[in-house]
Amino acid sequence: MRLDAWAAEDVAAVFALADAFRAGAGPRADGCAAMFFPSSSLGTRVTFERGAQLMGLQPVLFPPETLDKPEAAEDVVGYLSNWADLMVVRHRDIAVLDRLAATDGLPVVNAMTDVNHPCEVLSDVYTLAQSRDITSAKFVFVGADGNIARAWHEIARVLGLDLTQCGPAELTTPGARVVEDPQVALRDADVVLTDGVGRHAEALAPYQVTAELMALARPGAVLNPCPPFTRGREVSADAVAPGGPFVGYGFKVSLLPVQQAVMAYCLGLG
Repeated sequence: MRLDAWAAEDVAAVFALADAFRAGAGPRADGCAAMFFPSSSLGTRVTFERGAQLMGLQPVLFPPETLDKPEAAEDVVGYLSNWADLMVVRHRDIAVLDRLAATDGLPVVNAMTDVNHPCEVLSDVYTLAQSRDITSAKFVFVGADGNIARAWHEIARVLGLDLTQCGPAELTTPGARVVEDPQVALRDADVVLTDGVGRHAEALAPYQVTAELMALARPGAVLNPCPPFTRGREVSADAVAPGGPFVGYGFKVSLLPVQQAVMAYCLGLG
């Protein structure tokens, strides 16, 4: 539900399972995953559906509004548990997920809320760990408080990552280490992270990550904008041009095995 409800050992166990799934040796299941996704979901939905199917879980899809009925959470889970083995839920309100999980009737995987996006960030950390020592890397999140920023702060607390947030102080995540000047924040950075500007487009305009700003980072530094990103808003076109610091589309390949690993871990497999 929240990455900082885990210990580093939990993350290591999920990453070991992800390694197994990548190698085609992940644990198998024989069951059903009840999934709740809006029609706008793209990468998260595709990878959860495909991942579940590949590991032996039949995905059955519902719109998240199905969970907005006045039916009590224990009744929803009580009936679903007759046929499903876990729930994967993308819903704006994390309280809905909390109520479902509190019934203890089925494992509930958080596929994104307005508060956080744990699987997305867990996958990013897994991918970054393939190419660098993440415990000694300098991470800089450029942007306002939001579900991506909060998920990065959650995993930073669990793994002890060096994470700084760059943006107007009044828009940053509570408790974050903040550097307001992007030229200072990005100096010697190893990993630069962004999210969509949303309703803060005007306030965040001076914080657009450009190729010029990325030149202040360490050699080999990468830019990881959370999709969907918009050129000319949180990042400039030259910052995400081929051959530059942009991590590229292939960076998200790990979403599939990591989310398989999360489902397997929640089911007690492996």
